[in-house]
Amino acid sequence: MNSFKKIAIASVAAMLGSFIVVTPASANTVSVDVTTEISGAGTAASPFTVKVPSDNVVSVADTSTVTNNEALLITATVVAGTPVTFTAVGAGTRLVSAIGSTVNASAGSSSITVTPASTTATVYAYTTTTAASAVTVSVTGASTTIYLKGVAGPAYELKMSIPASGNISGKVTATLDVADIFGNAVADTVTVTTLGGATAGTVTADALVTGRYTSEISLPATAGTVAVGASITAPTSVPTIKLATTSQTAIVTVSDLATALAAEKAARAADKAAADQALSAALAKAAADAATAKAAADAAAITAAAEIAKLKADAVTAKVAADKALADATAAHAAELAKVKADNAAAIAAMKKAFNDLAKKWNKKNPSAKVTLVK
Repeated sequence: MNSFKKIAIASVAAMLGSFIVVTPASANTVSVDVTTEISGAGTAASPFTVKVPSDNVVSVADTSTVTNNEALLITATVVAGTPVTFTAVGAGTRLVSAIGSTVNASAGSSSITVTPASTTATVYAYTTTTAASAVTVSVTGASTTIYLKGVAGPAYELKMSIPASGNISGKVTATLDVADIFGNAVADTVTVTTLGGATAGTVTADALVTGRYTSEISLPATAGTVAVGASITAPTSVPTIKLATTSQTAIVTVSDLATALAAEKAARAADKAAADQALSAALAKAAADAATAKAAADAAAITAAAEIAKLKADAVTAKVAADKALADATAAHAAELAKVKADNAAAIAAMKKAFNDLAKKWNKKNPSAKVTLVK
């Protein structure tokens, strides 16, 4: 072992060969040693770096070679018999008690508690992601944290995106992303090939995004289809957790966009002319229908007016007849009443005359018992 790295509570530096002990109020202490040969200082700004277990087997291959190690051996020195809790925080970071051929990328847990018989407790930490994560080592009253991140494994997966169509003699851009078995971006050599008359330009690495490449595809001068293929070197190890995707193929439809656009414009113009004609016919029919309906309505109105005028005239005639009938009836009644009155008067006068004639005769014969004449 060529290096010996340690990090302690309240310390942001982890330097080669350091050993720091902090004694809190509880009298418990914890110091942490990282004895695997790795790069980095273990701080948030400079995490320890280890390879991701790209073969799905977690191992510490060589404690003297930085580039071969896939796990940190973390040793906590505490008071004998003190339980020590190791907690990993961050996606893809796991803890195991031992390293062996059966420890794979899905093994381990995010937290392990060890109660050592002596003064040291150990765990191994590994990660499948290149994002930074942390491992906190704690006892009652004391804790310290180290930081780590993974180094991407070999290229294992290739993804390509490219427009599905393009113009004759035009260009489209193929975008290629390379990742390791866990989806971490990784730089690699990407080869782009074409069929059908297209030509692939130089594959260029993205200046900002690791593992991303682009290639400009020049399309042929005739319409049709072209095939664009991309590939990376096949991995030497193919774990069963995921099949490698080392090649991609896409079909690009090449069209004469100017001709297609002109045809589309002509078709739209024809559609518009047909629509305008249909609209004009519909408007003309609507106008004719409206005129017919108006004429019918006007005729109906005239007929109704004539009927109303006739009804009014009939009403006037009926009223005149009714008034005459009433007048005639009134006159007849008045004449009849006058005759009745005259007849009654004549009858009364006759009765009076007859009485008075009798009375006169009586009075002449009976001067002492005269009766009064009726006036």
